[in-house]
Amino acid sequence: MDQLKIGKFIAECRKQKQLTQLQLADKLSITDKAISKWERGIAMPDTSIMLELCDILCISVNELLNGEMINMENSNEKNEQLLLDMAKELETKNKTIWSSMWAIMIVSMTALIAGIFIAAFLIPEGIWQLVTILGICIVFLIPCFYALKLEVSVGAYKCKNCGHEIVPTYKEVLMAKHRGFTRHLMCPKCNKRTWCKKILKK
Repeated sequence: MDQLKIGKFIAECRKQKQLTQLQLADKLSITDKAISKWERGIAMPDTSIMLELCDILCISVNELLNGEMINMENSNEKNEQLLLDMAKELETKNKTIWSSMWAIMIVSMTALIAGIFIAAFLIPEGIWQLVTILGICIVFLIPCFYALKLEVSVGAYKCKNCGHEIVPTYKEVLMAKHRGFTRHLMCPKCNKRTWCKKILKK
C-alpha cells in the first residue's frame, strides 16, 4: 500500500466534502494531528475507525486502501492487487521482526557472556561477585524473553507428524523444550507432541 497516495486521497475527499482537518477529526473523535499524519503519509487510519471514515468521505474501504476511486470494471483487478500488496507488506514486516529478534538474541547473549567473564575476573570472589553476576544475568536475559515473544508473533510452527501449522501461545513456547527454533509442541490437530519447526509463512 502506498501511504503517500492514500494520504493525498484522504485529503482530496475531505476537501470535496468541504471539511477541515479539525471538523473531520471531531466527527471521528480523534485529534486533527492524526488527520494531518494520514494526509502526509506518515500514518494510516486505525482499523477501528476506517469504516466510519469511509462513510464520512463516501468512499469504500477498497478505494481508501487503493488511494483512488475505483469503477466496477476494474474492481476485481484492484482487489487482487491490494491483496497481493498486503501479503507482501506482511511478509516484509515478518522478515523485519525476525531479523530484529536475531539481533536482540545475539547482542544479549554476547553481552551476557562478556559481563559474566568480566565479573568473574575483575571482581574479587565473594558476595559482590555473585550479586554482580546475578544482576548481569537478569538484565541481559530480559531481552531474550522479548526476542522469544517476537519469535512467537510471526509465522507458525509446523507439526512434524501431520504438517499442521500451529500458532501457540507465548507460555506454551516458553515452557516447551527446544533445539534452536524447533520446539516440542502439542499439535491440536493430531494430538501428538512432536518437534515443530518454525516457519515464517502462516
